[in-house]
Amino acid sequence: MQRRQGRVNAGLLLLLYQISQVGLQNIPSVTLGVLVLNIFLFLNPVLPLPEVCISVSEGFYKRNWQRLLLSPVHHADDWHLYYNMISMLWKGIMLERKLKSLWFAYIISVFSVLIGVVYMVLELMLARILDNPSYEMHCAVGFSGVLFALKVLNNHYNPGRVSNVLGLPIPTKYACWVELVAIHLISPG
Repeated sequence: MQRRQGRVNAGLLLLLYQISQVGLQNIPSVTLGVLVLNIFLFLNPVLPLPEVCISVSEGFYKRNWQRLLLSPVHHADDWHLYYNMISMLWKGIMLERKLKSLWFAYIISVFSVLIGVVYMVLELMLARILDNPSYEMHCAVGFSGVLFALKVLNNHYNPGRVSNVLGLPIPTKYACWVELVAIHLISPG
């Protein structure tokens, strides 16, 4: 999970290009703030990734609760950042305009913490059900869980729409699942 230093971050450059194509003036304030925060922390991480990732072992047993706040805004590499922030850009533009900035900021904050809690609960359940304590050690970073929750929320507010996933028209109610599989195939892990 260590980031390679001293290389060109093509994903970051592509992300900045995509943001410039949309135009800063067209990005609502909270969405822009989330993008800036994630990019800033990618370039200047608070701690190394193994010290911010969330796991049952670190978050629950060792009670290192700061990981609930840090893990969603740190990314494993520039492509992880790119895919998450492009998704945030589009979901944020649609949802923040619909929900208004203050409510959208609240939702992002709550989702950011709850996703880590849900992740730990699921990993703990897997460890118990499969009798495999290694699940308690699995460590995760990134904004993907928040984005998945936003996608479900977006589907709720915009039913019956068709989304474009990798060039394929998909009914919006299924798009989040197709997007999840596509991201896993494009960028496993």
